[in-house]
Amino acid sequence: MQRGLITHLSHFVLGLVLAQASADLPMCKESDYHFEYTECDVLGSRWRVAVPNKADTCTGLPDPVKGTQCTFSCSNGEFLDMQSQQCQKCAAGTYSLGTGVAFDEWDDLPAGFVTQGMTMNEGNAHTDCSNSTWTPKGDYVASNTDECTAMLSYAVSLKKPGVLAFEYFYPDNSIYFEFFIQNDQCQSTDSESRWMKISDNNWSQHRVELNKGNNVLYWRTTTYALQGSAVKPVLLRNIRISGVAYTSECFHCKPGTHSAEQGSAHCSPCPADTFSNKGATVCHECEKDKYAEAGSGSCKPRPACTNSDYFYTHTPCDSEGKTQLMYKWIEPKICSETVEGAVKLPASGEKQTCPPCNPGFFVSNSTCEPCTNGSFSNGTVCTKCPVGTEPVVGFEYKWWNKMPTNMRSSVFHQEFSESDHNTAWEVAGEYIYTTPGNQDTDFLMLTLSVPGYRLPQSAVKDSERSELSRITFVFETKCTADCRFYFLAGYNQWNNEVVEHWTGSNRKQSYSYVIQSNSTVGFTWTFQRTQELKVEKKFSADVAKIYSISITNVIGGVASQCRRCPLMSVKAGSACVPCPPGHYMVNGSGACQSCLPNTFIRADQPVGEAACIQCGPNTKTNKAHTACLSDCTLAVQTRGGSLQRYNFSPLANVTGFHSSPRFTIKGLRYFQRFSVGLCGTESRIPASCVDNVTQSGREVRGYVCQSTVVPSDIRSQSVVSSQPFLVGDSLIGATTKTTLDSISSPDSLFPAASGLPDVIFYYKSSDTTQACKKGRSAAIRLRCNPSVTAKDHITLPSNCSEGTCDGCTFHFLWQSQHACPLCTKNHYREIVSACIQGIQRTTYVWQHPLQCYGGESLPAQKVSACVTLDFWLKFGVSTGTIAAVLLISISCYFWKKTRKLQYKYSKLMMSSGGKECELPAVDSCAIMEGEDAEDDLMDLTKKSFFTKIKSFSRERTADGFDSVPLKSSSSHQLREEEDSDEA
Repeated sequence: MQRGLITHLSHFVLGLVLAQASADLPMCKESDYHFEYTECDVLGSRWRVAVPNKADTCTGLPDPVKGTQCTFSCSNGEFLDMQSQQCQKCAAGTYSLGTGVAFDEWDDLPAGFVTQGMTMNEGNAHTDCSNSTWTPKGDYVASNTDECTAMLSYAVSLKKPGVLAFEYFYPDNSIYFEFFIQNDQCQSTDSESRWMKISDNNWSQHRVELNKGNNVLYWRTTTYALQGSAVKPVLLRNIRISGVAYTSECFHCKPGTHSAEQGSAHCSPCPADTFSNKGATVCHECEKDKYAEAGSGSCKPRPACTNSDYFYTHTPCDSEGKTQLMYKWIEPKICSETVEGAVKLPASGEKQTCPPCNPGFFVSNSTCEPCTNGSFSNGTVCTKCPVGTEPVVGFEYKWWNKMPTNMRSSVFHQEFSESDHNTAWEVAGEYIYTTPGNQDTDFLMLTLSVPGYRLPQSAVKDSERSELSRITFVFETKCTADCRFYFLAGYNQWNNEVVEHWTGSNRKQSYSYVIQSNSTVGFTWTFQRTQELKVEKKFSADVAKIYSISITNVIGGVASQCRRCPLMSVKAGSACVPCPPGHYMVNGSGACQSCLPNTFIRADQPVGEAACIQCGPNTKTNKAHTACLSDCTLAVQTRGGSLQRYNFSPLANVTGFHSSPRFTIKGLRYFQRFSVGLCGTESRIPASCVDNVTQSGREVRGYVCQSTVVPSDIRSQSVVSSQPFLVGDSLIGATTKTTLDSISSPDSLFPAASGLPDVIFYYKSSDTTQACKKGRSAAIRLRCNPSVTAKDHITLPSNCSEGTCDGCTFHFLWQSQHACPLCTKNHYREIVSACIQGIQRTTYVWQHPLQCYGGESLPAQKVSACVTLDFWLKFGVSTGTIAAVLLISISCYFWKKTRKLQYKYSKLMMSSGGKECELPAVDSCAIMEGEDAEDDLMDLTKKSFFTKIKSFSRERTADGFDSVPLKSSSSHQLREEEDSDEA
């Protein structure tokens, strides 16, 4: 309890001290404090409290009072008076957005904005980007132009959903410009909508809805100076944000603008030759010897008039066919004729002969009128097209007495979004030229609008050549500064893309552009004398001239000639008699003649034999006879005389690859990406390259194309492809020769390790540029490498890392097992094994090194029956044994037969009694010829074995016969006689 008492006493003493201190301070005045609202509670209520401007300077602040509801807001041109908590109108000379804020003065970076520079390249962390920030330039803020990333951010808290609107000028696609928003959860906007569209010579407006709560706005740029050229920065101005709780004050009008009435939501720029200071209610006129441009905060002395301050033009032709030469000052006139050294305006009124009408027009009452449908003219009189022909419609302007009705000139000033419609281009008889402008940074624009296109019946509708129309113009530029001349094509004057641009002085030359879409109906020529901002007028003499403009196949156009329809079928009711595909029209006869086999028809010359162009090696004409294609199969005659066949179908799908990394001066990385569609039939999918930096999404399609790719770590969320162009849109041929149709592919670019020749595909592009006047071309070498299984192993020449050494001809080496010739019987050999157990095996193996793929497969192992050496040896021994036994048996048989014959003969001799030439008498008991009896045999059975042998070996008698005992009666008688003798 004692401790609580001490604490209470201490608080009481402190209160007395503070009260004594506040009693010594003076009472607060209204200038010593300001009002603020507390945070809103759950019921949407808040309190108004007084906050001193400086602490401990006064006392007696007003007590807190109930504030307005959190949803309370004021209208445009009003502000919230915190004293009365009521909306009041802004005073003259000021403006307000009500529930929004605006930033249109950029002398310094406004409060709340933060800018910083950073490097997005991890491989070059030593790059100093601290000074690469957005820089205020008075009327706008400009991005960096070096190879760093510059960030501009602003945080705002909205009490209700609001809108952000700003203007930007983004002329250079070498800078990647993005805008995105992060909310309370640090979630960013979609990557598809964050990339800003190229401005194309005009301040662009961007508007996006904001959610309630905290929003952080980011503007980010990253520069890639790929060619070392100067880069134009991104400009940003007039940032307006709505949806804040309230604004308690009005903003003063910046110099050069004013608001004459109370409650203004914006300030109006001062007209030319007037000026104003900050917070002005009216604009003041300049003195007579001074001038001011629109929106100026001060006046400048008028310079002396020169020849660049006036221009000349022509009046319409009169009834005599004459026109007057007229000189006029450039409006608004800023020069002075009274200053020493000033030139006077030349006298007008000189008469000249009117130039003729342009082709397709005729003279009518001193004016040029277009010819009607079905007729043509050379500028004098209209003539009907003959039967079997059709007018070649379009526009051809080569005489400039009057600005055509579908053309308009205008001047665009960078300082303001409103375009002044002052004269920028003026007619001069043989050409049209740019007049001197107010500022050297002005864009002098000439716009041509067409309603659309229609192909003539003599044209060919084919997917390989999709030329809908063609625009050609002849121009010339004469400059002393870094002037630029742009040619743009697109949907209209403000939605187009830069097709080509030229810098500095350029001699008189022609340029053509192929139109492939019916949506391309606007063409703009823009001339800018210099890009340096805040430069005084000193390059007015720099000029651009256009001598002629022609565009074909325009709906509602006029015709300067007629032509026959030989290439395609004619619609019903047409008088044209076309030739079938593969035929050309004989000059002047109307008859159709067949082209030689495997040729295509030139669309630009459908008449005459010269229209038939022979297809290149290993290509065939398409069905419409408008181009040559390859079905990915071909045959090549080798030096040895053999024929090698190839099938590149596995490589036919569109393949993408990129060059080795390239680095800018500060080490930022980028690639050159190529897309290749090697071959295929008419239904093939062509290779394509897309520009996804801008919202236009420009795409080119053909056989080979290229684009510049920035890695994803630079672009935070997606890979960026920009600056696409065609390398080849037509196939010339496929051969092993190193030169075809003036396209060369030296062997030294890709030295070969084996003796097998490379197959080279040659392509050409019809797009011509100032550097490649004959168009671009490409040569793709297909080299057999059985060890490469990947289908996209494509390399570039070692001495030309971007694929080209001259910028016009590109070279590629494609190594793959699918680039080998098809296998045949010549690519494998057979191995015959020994005969084992009556079986012999024949195995087939590939020859090494193997230089083929596909084709004939390796035959399976073959098994056949065989006979071994042991078998033949045994067979021989057995056969010999059998033959010996058989021979012995035969010998014994004939020996026995001989013995029988001997016996018979002996018997006959004994029966004859020794008388020669007498045969014995027939004995009934004698043995008949052919009979065998028991007594035919020698009586040896009763004798011993020794006696039998002895009887066989006894000597013969004197008569030459052996004595043989016989079993007959004579023999018995003979034995009796011998016995009697012995007795």
